[in-house]
Amino acid sequence: MSTPDGPPSPWREPEHDDLAELARTFFTREVLPHAERLSTQGHPDREHYRRAGGLGLLGLSVPEEYGGGGGGFTHEAVMLHEQAYAGESSLGLAVHSGIVTGYLVAYGSEEQKRRWLPGLCSGELVGAIAMTEPDGGSDLQAMRTRAVRDGDDYLVTGAKTFITNGGLADLIVVAVKTDPEQRAAGVSLLVCEVGGDPEGFRRGRLLSKIGLHANDTAELFFDEFRVPAANLLGGVEGLGFVQLMQQLPQERLVIGVGAVAAMERAVELTVAYAKERTTFGKPLLGHQNTRMVLAECATRTRVSRVFLDDCIVRHTRGELDVATAAMAKSWLTEGQCEVVDRCLQLFGGYGYTTEYPIARMYADARVQKIYGGANEIMKELIARAL
Repeated sequence: MSTPDGPPSPWREPEHDDLAELARTFFTREVLPHAERLSTQGHPDREHYRRAGGLGLLGLSVPEEYGGGGGGFTHEAVMLHEQAYAGESSLGLAVHSGIVTGYLVAYGSEEQKRRWLPGLCSGELVGAIAMTEPDGGSDLQAMRTRAVRDGDDYLVTGAKTFITNGGLADLIVVAVKTDPEQRAAGVSLLVCEVGGDPEGFRRGRLLSKIGLHANDTAELFFDEFRVPAANLLGGVEGLGFVQLMQQLPQERLVIGVGAVAAMERAVELTVAYAKERTTFGKPLLGHQNTRMVLAECATRTRVSRVFLDDCIVRHTRGELDVATAAMAKSWLTEGQCEVVDRCLQLFGGYGYTTEYPIARMYADARVQKIYGGANEIMKELIARAL
């Protein structure tokens, strides 16, 4: 992972290169040829999850004893970089493999790990995490979804929205209030098994979005949905908010990986186009404005890569703090939107047609500043640490 002609990432080893080649081949040869169909149907093919699992691309940081790759976050980062760089956005692997498996590895009991992780790693199960609610946005402490204890079960009632993988998910980590009188201290995480749409659980519509058309972003509804108490993550009520806060830095770093990959691809695509496109009797790259814009975009991209690499190194040491993760999420996604926008401008009218990848990249980029905690919230987290 590096910008064109830039230095390699300091954490990268030869095994990462092999993984990158495998992931690149999978996304470009097996998934991207179906892009138009997937975009029309509004969700990925379940078979692509199974195929990714069969190739060992899922659960890369999950211990081998639970069916994973036995690696670390750097392996997840390589796979997600290749997906974003290829422009493949149907499979919600950042959530499925970069986030959901992380919660289970960190907080799951031995029985929970052996029950769910192998299926997630093989692609037989599709994972999602449900935090956001229709009225809640980024304010997780104010969630209304309740889980009331009923014998050996919880009865879950409430609604979640903007849930990535929500249409296909078999296993959903759901943030609930086990004590509605408390804010942060009343939040717990329950693993809900929803394959086959059991009684008390309903999937709403797949949301129509300006980008990420092939990914199944959905509404979810729970009406006294019965969940075994044994599915509580951490084994004790009230730990959910702390668990979320501990995992969110990695989630934000995952978003940063996608942002930098998109910036790198945008610059590469635009440089190639500017060399081929002729205007006023010479290549587009021969015009001073084009060169200045690309110089600025390439610089922003290179600096972003260096910052991201530093964050990855910190994270692998267990030293990535909340504020720095927030800086990465906000600054890198702002950079992604800026760089892609400026590159699209150089394509002229062609940049506004979906025949060119830069147009889809432009539409897909916008949500990066929203999910994982809106960038306004990231700036508040940064300010609190000053």
